[in-house]
Amino acid sequence: MPSVFFSYSHADEGLRDQLEKQLAMLKRQGVIETWHDRRIGAGQELGQVIDDHINSDDIILLLASPDFIASDYCYDIEMKRAMERHDAGEAIVIPVILRACDWHHAPFGKLLGTPKDGKPVTQWPDRDEALLQVARAVRDAAGRVSGSQVPAAVRNSPSKATITQSDASPSITGPRSSNLRLSKTFTQRDKDQFKAETFEYIARYFENSLAELQARNPGFEGVFRRVDANRFFATIYKDGKDVARATVYMGGMLGGINYLQGESDSSNSSNESLSVDADDQMLFLTSMGMSSFGREHERKLSQEGAAELLWSLVIEPLQRRHNW
Repeated sequence: MPSVFFSYSHADEGLRDQLEKQLAMLKRQGVIETWHDRRIGAGQELGQVIDDHINSDDIILLLASPDFIASDYCYDIEMKRAMERHDAGEAIVIPVILRACDWHHAPFGKLLGTPKDGKPVTQWPDRDEALLQVARAVRDAAGRVSGSQVPAAVRNSPSKATITQSDASPSITGPRSSNLRLSKTFTQRDKDQFKAETFEYIARYFENSLAELQARNPGFEGVFRRVDANRFFATIYKDGKDVARATVYMGGMLGGINYLQGESDSSNSSNESLSVDADDQMLFLTSMGMSSFGREHERKLSQEGAAELLWSLVIEPLQRRHNW
């Protein structure tokens, strides 16, 4: 049975757990077994056990993020050894792009990343769909390791809708250039879809952040209320008194994704506004900079960066108050 090794930063432990849940069917079917450093038992030597797995496991998942790249251990030891084994044909290395980072210039940047197009997991409107794509890539790799000895129940030919990168792209062996990027163009339909997906991402980001804020801070309550497909309210209470209210809506006079202090059904004003833009490689968001006096205007924001920018408008005034 092929063994799967998770190389990751502990800052991404929550995302690693979500990925492992998505791999549960493969483990139940006996397609793979998984290992990561949280499986090390008391009394075992940490470095030696990790070395044993990085040197013997069949499939190595590099869970790429800014923290992964910044970690000397992940980057200089685990990733370096993983690539040595991959280049020698001893293991299959799969870059899993968890969060936006400069992974294309890393040694594993020459490999086909997952999810599709290397779009970070945290930028997908449906995170389960992103992790399912990773699971499919792992299933495909496990089939190659075991000579396609995959249980019959999962050997059906994939439909067009379920073909993954690893299904559609042949495995290229031998030396090749990693300089393979070509200019891309994006239609207005692409931009509109990205805006709608981003709004949904921001809505979930606020809902989860309000819940976590409440869980971590006694006396505070976070309330998320979805008004319709294009608008939601976020309210924070302290001991029953409202201390922050915000509206986020899509469309209106400015046409983008807009933040407004307080609760309002109006779509004619905002305290901050995000619009969709593109370069020759990707779609991104830009801020009008109204809340930062133009300082944020030139930044290319990911969906996570855009959500955090708007969330900071809610939380930072509360963080400056010291008389709770």
